[in-house]
Amino acid sequence: MANKGKVFSFQQKQAAFTDYLRNPQACPVPEGIVPERIDIHRELMFNNISSFLETSFPILRSIIEDETWKQLCQDYFLVHSSKSPYFSEIPEEFLTYLQEERVPLAGDHPFMLELAHYEWVELALAISTDRQPEHHSPLILEPLTTEVALSSLAWPLAYQYPVHLISSDFKPQCPPEVATFLLVYRNSDLDVNFIEMTPITFRLLQLLQHQPVWLVDDCLKALVGEFVDFKSSVIYNGGLEIIQDLATKGIIYPP
Repeated sequence: MANKGKVFSFQQKQAAFTDYLRNPQACPVPEGIVPERIDIHRELMFNNISSFLETSFPILRSIIEDETWKQLCQDYFLVHSSKSPYFSEIPEEFLTYLQEERVPLAGDHPFMLELAHYEWVELALAISTDRQPEHHSPLILEPLTTEVALSSLAWPLAYQYPVHLISSDFKPQCPPEVATFLLVYRNSDLDVNFIEMTPITFRLLQLLQHQPVWLVDDCLKALVGEFVDFKSSVIYNGGLEIIQDLATKGIIYPP
C-alpha cells in the first residue's frame, strides 16, 4: 500500500511521450529520446488514424477541404481521450469528439454532425456482433394478434437533413421543411441497407424500439391515436402492409 498514489518514473516517461505525440508544438521532446525518431513515430500514428477516419467517414471527408480535414484530425488527436483500446471503435470515439468536445467553426457545414452520425451507424451495424433474428417470413397468419419485435440490427433514425443524399455535389445549407426518416438495417447477407420512411412508419418502429414486444393490433391502435388526421382504416391497412414487408426483410419478427 506504500506505493498507492505514487507516480513511477516509467509512468512519467509515458506521460511525457504521449503528451508530445498529441501536441508537439506545446510539449518538449521527452528526455533521452531522439527527436527525429519520435517525430517519425508520431507521423505514423497520426497518418494511420487519419487514414482510418477517412475510410470510415468517406462522405464527410469528401466535403471537407484537405487542410481543414488535417486540422480536424489533429484536433481529435490532441483533445480526445479514447475510452476503448480497439481500433474498430475509433469511428465511435471520433463521433463522440465531434458531438461533445470539438469547438464548432464558422465554416462548418450545418449537417456535419448528422452526416457523421449516419456514416457511423452504417459502420456500427456492419461490425455488430448481434445475430439476425431467425424468423423472417411474412406474418400472414392472424397478423393483428401476432406479437412482433424489432431486430437489434435495425435502427430507425430521424435527421433534419437528408444525410443519405449528401455528397460533394449536394451540400444543403438549410434544413428542408420536412425531416428525413431513415431505417438503417443489416440483412441476412450481412449487407447494410437503408429505407427512407414516412413519419408513420418511423413512429411504428419507434414504438417497437422502446418496448421489447408489441401485439400488432396494439401498435396500430397507438398510431391511430397519434395520427388523428388519418382515418383508422388507412393506418390499419397501410400499417399491416408495412409490417408484412418489414417482416420479409427480417427487420421485425415474431419473438
